[in-house]
Amino acid sequence: MSHLSTLVASAIGQKAAATILDVLDIAPPLAAETDGPVSRAVFAMALNAVLFHDIMGRVPLGAAYVSERRAAGRKVLFDHGALRTIDFGDGAPTGALPAGHLAFARILEPLGYAVADLYPLDRLKMTGRAFAHLDHPEAIPQFFVSELHAERFSPAFQVIAHAVFDSTADVLGVEAQRALAAFATKGSCDLDAARAALPQVVAAFERTHGALRLEHYKALLAESAEAAWIATEGQAFNHATDRVPDVEAVAEGQKALGRPVKDKVEVSGSGRVRQTAFKAQPVERVFVTDAGEVTLTVPGSFHEFISRDRFVDEAGVKRLDLRFDSSNAQGIFKMTRTG
Repeated sequence: MSHLSTLVASAIGQKAAATILDVLDIAPPLAAETDGPVSRAVFAMALNAVLFHDIMGRVPLGAAYVSERRAAGRKVLFDHGALRTIDFGDGAPTGALPAGHLAFARILEPLGYAVADLYPLDRLKMTGRAFAHLDHPEAIPQFFVSELHAERFSPAFQVIAHAVFDSTADVLGVEAQRALAAFATKGSCDLDAARAALPQVVAAFERTHGALRLEHYKALLAESAEAAWIATEGQAFNHATDRVPDVEAVAEGQKALGRPVKDKVEVSGSGRVRQTAFKAQPVERVFVTDAGEVTLTVPGSFHEFISRDRFVDEAGVKRLDLRFDSSNAQGIFKMTRTG
């Protein structure tokens, strides 16, 4: 059994691992590693496969689309996953986590990722960073990590944000820290150590702050739908993205099936990157009030589609355009707006 299969199966079980690895388009070098230590690239792909499995369990529309692809004998090329973080400014931590994107840079960088580009999301008072893998940039999914700048909002908003997010826990245990240290220094890790670390690393991509009061949620929502989303969903994948040859054709096909797809395709300034998405999956979340707990339906996560064209770079090399676009991103973020 390959290291990739072993790691994914240890996290989600052999049956689920077989299903997710069967539908994902895995680059041969990542599937071929069977002996010796686990490379950082294989661990990164295993992490992505488990996170893709997780979001498929939370987004039925995405799961239906992926199941249809698998039934038709087609693969899903996992382009990127997106998550949102809170930044209080001046390097202040978010609860027990480092500020904003740094909470995930400490995980992604040892696994071979580096920030490829910075994307101002000024309309949302956020900043996005694309983390691309250094070893296999086209084959291993990117992470689009955005951080919401709390200090750009009202003083009242900042007080509420601290009340909500100061309880954020750090779930990386000793096993994860040891494995990440090994990946950072050697580029690889013993298989048993990698298996012990993976569940802890996966757990970092969840909601890790405490119970949410309804009035706090409403106060955040009044100024930022994105902050309200982080309050209910935490650091879970906001969306996972399928890289397809023709995103316009996919959008029309999904609309023909009666599925709620974004009204228009977002096109980058270069014209080479085109994106659309399903609307966010409604989810039920529990809120605390003085009278007890109440359950409300709020926006959850969603599935996205992207087409990327190739271009000739300054050195004359033809490359896939792996960049993002600030305008595109802010348009896609609307998928988790209420109403």
